[in-house]
Amino acid sequence: MIPRLLAYGVAATVFLIDRVSKGMINNRVMPWDIYAIIPGFFNIVHTENRGAVFGWLSGVESGWRSFLLLGLSLVVSFLAAFALWHPGGDTARGNWFRLGLALVLGGAAGNLYDRMAHGTVTDFLDFYIGSYHWPAFNVADSAITIGAALLLVDLWLNRRIKGTT
Repeated sequence: MIPRLLAYGVAATVFLIDRVSKGMINNRVMPWDIYAIIPGFFNIVHTENRGAVFGWLSGVESGWRSFLLLGLSLVVSFLAAFALWHPGGDTARGNWFRLGLALVLGGAAGNLYDRMAHGTVTDFLDFYIGSYHWPAFNVADSAITIGAALLLVDLWLNRRIKGTT
């Protein structure tokens, strides 16, 4: 079982890796520069995303977008931190649940920091195959996505264990 402090350590590590990687990109890669790492598949780029994960809402020009995204990041961070700390969490849920929450918390905190400090989130991981191009993303987005998948795995495993498949 992953104790609470270890889960918070995972969240802090995700936050730190996210901050360091975004700092390196901001200091070493000019906006919209492209560095082909694996030609035809993976580039390092420097984009500033005003929207949510994978560019969602980035084209919306309304003032409510920033308020909504800041609020959503704060709520997700608070709920993940609370669920990790909640007394029943250590016995009621498994390792996938706590690891998933820790990844979501660290990723949400990383993007929240960017959004509060700069009004945008730095994205730099760019994957594509031919003309099929995935929106650029960052370490925090990856952690949120993997964390959400682990939460779904935990939900599915607990449902199967209880015999309600």
